[in-house]
Amino acid sequence: MGTDSLGTDALGTGPATGRRGTVLLVNPNTNAKTTEMMTELATAELTPQGLDVVGLTAAAGPAMIIDPGSLAESAAHVRTAVLDYLAGQTGGDVVAVIVAAIGDPGREQLSKELAIPVVGIGQASIHAASRSNRSFGMATSTPLLAGSLAKLVATHGKSEWFAGVRLTPSEPLVLAADPEQQYQELAAAVRESSETDGAGAVIIAGGPLSATARRLAESSRAEIIQPVPSACGLVLEILG
Repeated sequence: MGTDSLGTDALGTGPATGRRGTVLLVNPNTNAKTTEMMTELATAELTPQGLDVVGLTAAAGPAMIIDPGSLAESAAHVRTAVLDYLAGQTGGDVVAVIVAAIGDPGREQLSKELAIPVVGIGQASIHAASRSNRSFGMATSTPLLAGSLAKLVATHGKSEWFAGVRLTPSEPLVLAADPEQQYQELAAAVRESSETDGAGAVIIAGGPLSATARRLAESSRAEIIQPVPSACGLVLEILG
């Protein structure tokens, strides 16, 4: 079942029936600490709504997806992780899947295969940022993925309102090792997107950037779109 139309067919568990369901959050990066961070964020959003969250980490691939090649390759690892879990004893409890990389690797294919919603954090961020056809931009630390991000925006029909991608000067792996520098450089990118590009909302484009996105949301004048909470919001919207 595709999720772009926000349909809710074929759901037998979760909030609609009063039973607790499970949302799978799949990290296409192989960094388990990143999975734990994003799972905690999703749990804070979904547990009060009667949903449990299970975090899965891709079994193969890079610790951080930073280029189109690794993004494309990770789709198969995402699919394997999800299907293996669904085939297990508790697979029947799953009511939705979140693909927690900004490029949404594997989301489209899984959405066609499964009878439950499959939401990508990139998809959900674009959905949230472009509400009421407002202008929006992205701030990220992965320059090699800028083209992929623009393509994702086009896939969801929002290029007309896209103000573009603003990048940090430092490489992503450098910033991953220095949270404070990551925060400062992303904050500068957010200001450029908002003040120079005229973005009404700015997506912090990257699952591993989730902790910094939360910090920016608390301190920035611009409206910050956080990928993982956005995906949780879209899941709840779809489940109705």
